[in-house]
Amino acid sequence: MELTQNLPLPQSWLRRLSLMDWLYALALVLGAGYAFKLYSGYMDGYEKAILAGTALALAGLGWHWKAVRVLMAVIIGVSLWSISLYQGDLARAEQAFLLKYLISSQTAIMWMCFLYAMAGVAYWAGLLARADGVTQAGSGLTWSATAMGLIGLLVRWYESYLVGSDVGHIPISNLYEVFVLFCIITALLYLYYEGRYATRKLGAFVLMIILAAVAFILWYTFDRGAHEIQPLVPALQSWWMKIHVPANFVGYGAFSIAAMIGVAYLLGQKGVLTHLLPPVEVMDDMMYKAIAIGFTFFTIATILGAMWAAEAWGGYWSWDPKETWALIVWLNYAAWLHMRLIKGLRGPLLAWWAVIGLLVTTFAFIGVNMFLSGLHSYGTL
Repeated sequence: MELTQNLPLPQSWLRRLSLMDWLYALALVLGAGYAFKLYSGYMDGYEKAILAGTALALAGLGWHWKAVRVLMAVIIGVSLWSISLYQGDLARAEQAFLLKYLISSQTAIMWMCFLYAMAGVAYWAGLLARADGVTQAGSGLTWSATAMGLIGLLVRWYESYLVGSDVGHIPISNLYEVFVLFCIITALLYLYYEGRYATRKLGAFVLMIILAAVAFILWYTFDRGAHEIQPLVPALQSWWMKIHVPANFVGYGAFSIAAMIGVAYLLGQKGVLTHLLPPVEVMDDMMYKAIAIGFTFFTIATILGAMWAAEAWGGYWSWDPKETWALIVWLNYAAWLHMRLIKGLRGPLLAWWAVIGLLVTTFAFIGVNMFLSGLHSYGTL
């Protein structure tokens, strides 16, 4: 009994926070307060709650994942710098040197595409050559690309208000914008797992799905001119979009990571690159964690979408093709988690399931817009 009493008590998570942790949170709160002071007159109660919740969520994220603090400092600093260069005139995007070639929204997004491509090359070169320094460069390029993508979206948000006060909106409203968001979220999720599992060996596979999205962005930009800022369609003029869409894309990003880890797992089982990949136990655990996170956020997004539908269309569920396929995606990953957690299933079958699950998810995201019509038809190509 005496020995037990002398044991140190575990510290609460609050006690483990350092001065830098609190300063970081204070900076976020002050920034949110300044934004509230400037723009509260344009916000309803829900949007004010979203602003406060975002500041708190980012504080918690920075406490848990220290590396993201540097990213946030960079994107906020550079975005504010870019905004200051506009001087309230959108035409300066083609006149100011730094805006034209580096930090206007479209230029930053093009830099994002280039840096992700370089990251993919570095990850593959490092994996095949067993060169840790090269894969480390791939990681750095991925962080840089992600920063440029976030800067591009934040500056695009400001640019939309320069187009017109009635046009301005958060840049997650069309396929061009959400594909940029997909690249960013998928990269951030992967970078978190890369640090958590202390391995960069799967970066080459995850960058493949990001580069597929980059290819779409480039095609959509140069062939369709989709980068032009357009007014929101009436169905999207809602504060629900600010929380429903990001939650959905955390799900899509996590499912994509799980699928690409599944590809690596299956290649390892076939004897391809076996000596270059992490142990199967690591890949199995990463695949599970990614699907668990994706399923959680996709569930939240589906609930939010139902609530949005009730407000916009008068009913929580209408068996619209987009809703039906969202349910199919949800059931697919619910069954995957059930088989792993309850039945104890492991191995190649779950890897195949994760890969096929991505095909189902891709159809639910893009295929429905291309081939089926319904209440969500505003998302067509």
